[in-house]
Amino acid sequence: MLGARLGTVRDRIGRVIFGQQDVVDLSLITLLAGGHLLLIGVPGLAKTRLVETLGTVLGLAEKRIQCTPDLMPADILGSEVLEEAENGRRAFRFLPGPVFSQLLMADEINRASPRTQSALLQAMQEQRVSVAGQYHPLPQPFHVLATQNPLEQEGTYPLPEAQLDRFLMQVDVGYPDLDAERRMLIATTGAVSETAVTVMSSEDLQAAQRLVRRIPVGETVVEGVLDLVRSGRPETSDLPEVRAHVAWGPGPRASQALMLAARARAVLDGRLSPSLDDVLALAQPVLKHRMALNFGARADGVTLDDVIARLCRPLL
Repeated sequence: MLGARLGTVRDRIGRVIFGQQDVVDLSLITLLAGGHLLLIGVPGLAKTRLVETLGTVLGLAEKRIQCTPDLMPADILGSEVLEEAENGRRAFRFLPGPVFSQLLMADEINRASPRTQSALLQAMQEQRVSVAGQYHPLPQPFHVLATQNPLEQEGTYPLPEAQLDRFLMQVDVGYPDLDAERRMLIATTGAVSETAVTVMSSEDLQAAQRLVRRIPVGETVVEGVLDLVRSGRPETSDLPEVRAHVAWGPGPRASQALMLAARARAVLDGRLSPSLDDVLALAQPVLKHRMALNFGARADGVTLDDVIARLCRPLL
């Protein structure tokens, strides 16, 4: 039942988003795992449209924030205003900001100031926000899908490692292939274009998220996740390439993210348990933003993709 519903979700999204099936699948895996997603790509690759389409198809209340250097935490979280009643009594009333949604798009998140980024960090991690000393729980489910432009870096504030670690995955969005771009050209420049329709509800998504956490995982997959993540840390790795090139490696949250994502990928494909193939397929988007190369590696032209590919080799 769930597998058929998720198949319909993929089909409906594919009618609106062309040539980005891998990105769509990784986005759905992130949502099924209950996590947040960082999308990196040049302008014009339908990142914003993807988030809007996901919100519609999955029945989630979706809001968007355009991050700029002058964006303040209150612009995201909300603020308290002083109101005067008819009888003259005054009281503060909380006005919720756009973070009070189920699917929040933070467009060009690295253009927000560190102070605003830290406010969003609390919401991502704790599922609640603090305003004027009072905690306000966020709607459930709550997911942040943030975008970054890799080209224009002037006037940006790189995300700190603590916030990057809160994203379940980092997905690099590339250009569509020729056939997909041809279909997109024909479908989006005519008099009528395809629109997204609701297939699931937020309650359905939450039920799927609970199912993902109940999926059994074999000992081989558990050991594979542990070996992969721990071999990426210079302190515990047996690989000379890692000790020579990696400044810092993935922490325990990476193991948790990889395990959840592997379970979610199995559910998305209609399987009863994940395999090592799921771990290998998800290693790059789960680990890439949780590792950093040292100066020597960058000088030698080594990339994180090269290092992660080397980490995966023993599991092949």
